[in-house]
Amino acid sequence: MKHDIFRLRAARRGACGWRLLVLLSSAAVLGGCASLETSGGFEAVAQTTKAHIGKDLQRARSEADLDTMAKRVAELLAKPLTVDDAVQVALLNNRGLQAGFAELGITEAEVMQAGRLPNPGFSFGRSSKGDEREIERGLHFSVARLVTLPLIERMEARRLQQVQARVAMSVLALAADARKAYFTALAAEETVRYMRQVKQAAEASAELARRMEQVGNFNKLQRAREQSFYANAALQLARAEQAQRSSRERLVRLLGLWGAQTQFSLPTRLPDLPPAPLELPDIEQVALAQRLDVLEAKQAAAQTASNLGLTRATRFINVLELGLVRNSSNEASTQRGWEVSLELPVFDWGGARVARAEAVYMQALHRAAETAINARSEVREAYTGYRTAYDIARHHRDEIVPLSQRIAEENVLRYNGMLIGVFELLADARSQIASVNASIEALRDFWIAQADLDMALIGKPSLAAAAGPALAAEAAGAGH
Repeated sequence: MKHDIFRLRAARRGACGWRLLVLLSSAAVLGGCASLETSGGFEAVAQTTKAHIGKDLQRARSEADLDTMAKRVAELLAKPLTVDDAVQVALLNNRGLQAGFAELGITEAEVMQAGRLPNPGFSFGRSSKGDEREIERGLHFSVARLVTLPLIERMEARRLQQVQARVAMSVLALAADARKAYFTALAAEETVRYMRQVKQAAEASAELARRMEQVGNFNKLQRAREQSFYANAALQLARAEQAQRSSRERLVRLLGLWGAQTQFSLPTRLPDLPPAPLELPDIEQVALAQRLDVLEAKQAAAQTASNLGLTRATRFINVLELGLVRNSSNEASTQRGWEVSLELPVFDWGGARVARAEAVYMQALHRAAETAINARSEVREAYTGYRTAYDIARHHRDEIVPLSQRIAEENVLRYNGMLIGVFELLADARSQIASVNASIEALRDFWIAQADLDMALIGKPSLAAAAGPALAAEAAGAGH
């Protein structure tokens, strides 16, 4: 016999058996006719992510959805791309993200399947012995699955929540990566434009030195110095162009662009530094209240505790068969009766399963505590990095760059007054190259640090959820 079944044997014309058959069949049909709706999980993810980044999500489930999203992406790419537009393009156009949405749909379908009644089974048999003929009809139904169905539904609902948390985290991580890639690519383009100006000035200086050497006003050492500066400027420009291509390609991948879409344009310079940095004195409390990985770890611990209770409840009910018997024969009286069979826990009392569940539960608790401790440290680190990046960028903006500009203006006045020559003026301009590049990099680092801070306040994927689905499956199987 199969494990965990409810078996009914009825005579050919047994009215009682057929009434029960019709009743159970009707229940199964009603349970199977429920419509499959797999959009609630995505809507929850969309609401969660919009609360953090204020961007819309769209799930591509048909060609019409893809066309609508493509039109929206084309509108955003038709003008110089802002950082917010870049994030929106990534959320609409990144195919890896759409694959994550499909995973969410798969989990929704599995959760709904787990909450449905198992299909009943029907058996028919005919046997003969001499002139005696016996016909047997049977209906079997999983009692243990029916008993544990509410617990399984709760566990599957928690598993769906964990998948939603992971998908939401992937959305937020993509948004943060797109922001950082955007600022890196924008800074790289700004650096390339500046290095091209430096190369042009160095080329003009080298050409002037060559001509002055020809007329005898420059010696070979002076000309070699100017030529060396030009060669170094060309090398720095080549490196800057390669960095610009690499950073742009990374942005292209995150935005999911290809073909003509890759010809989008960016603004000419990085956004200005904010007037003041963010003040977050209670940053640790904010992080613990809203970080998705902390909430995910708590949910995993709660699910494990539920699974432990299910394991304890089903440790002795491994095989349960309940049946009604009614056999008929043309040469004997009709047999009636009932039977119940129960596996005796003589060799396996289920202690090993309970011990494993308890160990997994303690593991989930420790991981939840670790996640909370790490969250506190990560937000502190991210905030100090943000403040430091702001102070450095502000120092470049308010001190270093204005000083370099004043020095350049004074040297121009001296050159106009014939107190210094053209090469002295060019030599001073060369000394400003490092400060200008450092200012661009400092502003870029600030915007990247702010993206890192925003992500630190949201969280990162947690290992705590890894044990949840596996233990849920094990606990569900404990009733078999």
